Amino acid sequence: MLVRDAMSTVVLTIGPTHTLRQAAALMSARKVGAAIVLDPDAGGIGILTERDILNSVGLGQDPDTERAHAHTTNDVVFAAPTWTLEEAAGAMAHGGFRHLIVLDRDEPAGVVSVRDIIRCWAPARQRVPA
Repeated sequence: MLVRDAMSTVVLTIGPTHTLRQAAALMSARKVGAAIVLDPDAGGIGILTERDILNSVGLGQDPDTERAHAHTTNDVVFAAPTWTLEEAAGAMAHGGFRHLIVLDRDEPAGVVSVRDIIRCWAPARQRVPA
């Protein structure tokens, strides 16, 4: 199975000056665990994850004043839609992260997460007759 078959095409894109609270609200509304941060001043495409927000709050930082750019990962590993799920899982395991931005022709086409991969690999639940 390929990344294109598992990835979410619901892509949340935010700017570097969004507050962490704004990012969290948008992520919650879209039911996604990561936002793509477009910041031409920091090299283009980065990612802000729910874990980044959690770490900030855990440090006592104010989500109403902390900006996405201060918590964005800019050293991003990108996946191609044609990667196998094994390649994506290997990149995640090697890098220690749970989300990959999928680029198609240098544009964000989706995000694939560990949860997406597990959903594809896990056998479908079967109903047991009563």
